[in-house]
Formats: sequence, C-alpha cells, structure tokens
Amino acid sequence: MNIVVLTGSPRKKGNSATLAARFVEKAESLGAETRTFHLNNLSIKGCQACGGCKTKKDHCVVKDDMSDVLDAVRRCDALVLATPVYFGDVSAQMKMFIDRTYSYLVPDFLTNPNLSRLEPGKRLVFIQTQAQENEDLFSDIYPKYEMFLNMMGFKDNILIRACGVSEAGETAAIPELLEQADAAAASVMKS
Repeated sequence: MNIVVLTGSPRKKGNSATLAARFVEKAESLGAETRTFHLNNLSIKGCQACGGCKTKKDHCVVKDDMSDVLDAVRRCDALVLATPVYFGDVSAQMKMFIDRTYSYLVPDFLTNPNLSRLEPGKRLVFIQTQAQENEDLFSDIYPKYEMFLNMMGFKDNILIRACGVSEAGETAAIPELLEQADAAAASVMKS
C-alpha cells in the first residue's frame, strides 16, 4: 500500500500534522509505504488557469515543486490531506494543492462519464483541525472538497475532525483523536 500524506499547516508539529504523523506511524506498522509532503516547505504556485492540462498535456504544466506532489498522488493507493482551518477554510497551502488537482480531470469532464485521469479506487483520509470549539462552525469544509475529490475517483473517504484545539501538538494528548487516526490507517490498509 502506497500512501501519500500532504500536510497543509505551516506548523510541522501543529495539530493536523500531529494527527497525520500518528496515521503514518500506524500505517507503516501495518506495512504501508508512506511519503509525506509538507506543503509549506515547497515552492508552489496556485492554478494558473492556463488550460495546459486540458489542451497540451495530460498533467499540470506549471513547473514547480507541486509537480512531484501531483505525480506522487497519481501513483498512490491512498491520500491523506491534513489541514488546519484558517479563516473558515482549508489553509492556503492545502487550497493550492486542491486547485492544482484540476489537472486530474479529463478535458471533457463536464460531459464525459469518466471524469478523472486517476486510477479509480483510491482512498482518502481528510484531517481537519480547528481552534473553534463549536462543531457546527466550519462543518461545511469537508463536504465541499469531498465532492471534488469524489469526482477525481477518491472513494470510501474518512474524516477525522478535531475541534477546540489550538496549541501546537495538542491533539497528541487526546486519546479519542489518536484512536481515530489509528482506525483510519487500519481501514485504509484493509482495502
């Protein structure tokens, strides 16, 4: 099992990154090969709306560090997206990745029943952490992105959501969240 993990927080030991690291630890103990990209450490741009992925090539034509990320996701069996909530949405780093996944859609995705260039059957784990304790706030983030990720062929998705956490690494002391990360890894490894 080849798992790619993308952390969208600028804090390498932040809460979303902590849960992603726990997932990786469990998945590796079960035999997974993992590769983690800390998006904040990469030199990346957002989608340039150039249309190159729909006219000239079958992949994103922007030349930056995101090329390696997009290639790794194309080859993986499972993807973990770990992001804090900033100003009511995923982090800017994670949003840049999500925007660049437009390149995974076929040129005629609006009319083609096979929307994605990715192999079907990839699993997705979405880790969302927020300082806001109210679970009703920002509960719309995951469903919004899940729709697009489903279009790309990600199925049987798992959400791990932590509310009311703000101090870096605070999630490491919450057994329920650690158990969710372990269970997600075990579930992904069974598929």
